[in-house]
Amino acid sequence: MSTEQPTAKNLLKTILEPLLEDFQYWFGRSRSLLESEQMPFLSAQEQAQLLERIIHSQQEVQTAQMLLEATDGSAGIDSKILLPWHQLVAECWNVAQKWREIKNQANQNFKQH
Repeated sequence: MSTEQPTAKNLLKTILEPLLEDFQYWFGRSRSLLESEQMPFLSAQEQAQLLERIIHSQQEVQTAQMLLEATDGSAGIDSKILLPWHQLVAECWNVAQKWREIKNQANQNFKQH
């Protein structure tokens, strides 16, 4: 049994790399949704602003991914940077959930008629 402890560099690469990939995945899905559908519960301006924040965050995450890769996993990211991304992903999840509820309700109404 090995008692070797992972290095900080290995931990960063093991934890941070997939986390950044997750951010890109969820921002990408949310961006696609907002670019293809009008959310009836958001004004056009609110939807545009959310989309703008997502695009900006995607660029920030991409920069962080490039930095992590360029330093071979040696560069970390301050939690003050990660927190807004987490909050934005949660906001995107809420928008997607509301959208699914509206679509499901519309499908139910269609089936009843």
